[in-house]
Amino acid sequence: MFSTLKTPDTFEKLEILSRDAQYDLACACATKDDEHRRRSREDKWIYPVVMPQGGTTFLFKTLLSNECRNNCKYCPLRAASDSARVTLSPQELAKTFLAYYRQGRVSGLFLSSGACKNPDTAMGNINAAAQILRRSAFRGYIHLKVIPGASEQAIRHSLSLATAVSLNIEAPGEDNFRQLSTTKDYVLDITAPIELISRLTRRGAPFAGVHQTTQFVVGAASETDQDILGSMGKLYGELKLNRVYFSAYQRGLGTPDLYGENSSVTNRDLLNREHRLYQADWLVRKYGFAVNEIPLDAGGYLSLAFDPKEHWAKLHPEFFPVNINRADKNTLLRVPGLGQIMVNRILAIRQAGSKINSFAALGKAGKVINKALPYLSF
Repeated sequence: MFSTLKTPDTFEKLEILSRDAQYDLACACATKDDEHRRRSREDKWIYPVVMPQGGTTFLFKTLLSNECRNNCKYCPLRAASDSARVTLSPQELAKTFLAYYRQGRVSGLFLSSGACKNPDTAMGNINAAAQILRRSAFRGYIHLKVIPGASEQAIRHSLSLATAVSLNIEAPGEDNFRQLSTTKDYVLDITAPIELISRLTRRGAPFAGVHQTTQFVVGAASETDQDILGSMGKLYGELKLNRVYFSAYQRGLGTPDLYGENSSVTNRDLLNREHRLYQADWLVRKYGFAVNEIPLDAGGYLSLAFDPKEHWAKLHPEFFPVNINRADKNTLLRVPGLGQIMVNRILAIRQAGSKINSFAALGKAGKVINKALPYLSF
């Protein structure tokens, strides 16, 4: 940590701001904690990300400032917390990013910020950094955070600069949201801007093609998985968001009165709950499941013992066995243990005129395939 008697340099600021950026997951970052520990100081703001078409690239990911006027109870950067506060100027950020980009170490930028002073001040700084990059002929990936409560003008400016934007919804519904924040309005600051972005980015709109994502904080409030999945379904179905992310709340970060600080649920269980939500999200986005098909227990939670697809299969014995030589793609994708790659391989073999008599014909064996066997006929 730097001395209070000297002004921190850019890399000292980045060390703090990139650490604080870990709480924002609205991009497909694939970094593990042990990988973080192995990196040098300069590498902490370089994040590997999984690309939609497969493979990995690297993003420069940081906050522009960790100063924040909001007092969100779950957030370690809330106004009332005792944190080292630092801010990068838009010029500092752009200069540093371009140096990494020209060295071939990163391909894009994920830029967020605390709500310093007011939402449009924070948005103005974020947009200024992105504008410098665009004027420097950078045409690559830029993901910009939209600050809750930002004006339509500020949001439109972000959309004119970004490849993707995100505004974190945080909780499903106003009652759950009120447990997390007393300084933000759920409708005015969160849902209305998300709806505005959806209108501005749909096909034929001024910023069509700009992606929109969001993030739920899981377990900080008393929401159920049913609450989250219902909200997720509307975000995908009605507002056409590109991705929804989930971040398990970890005890010790929030205020003493927060639900998540007093719940009997362990941090490990919350991480497992996050994992199940991602699996349910995958079933809806990629496997053709409707939200109301995702199995929940009597309390409205996903099973921690079984992944949602296996749980659905156990509850629907009438659907099985599935004939591997005749079933269509959507039907095969409902078989536990069969993913998209394996299903595409099955379809390719059938299209070539061959019959599949066993998994040996697929050149695949193992635990996952053994999971599928009880649900298939040949």
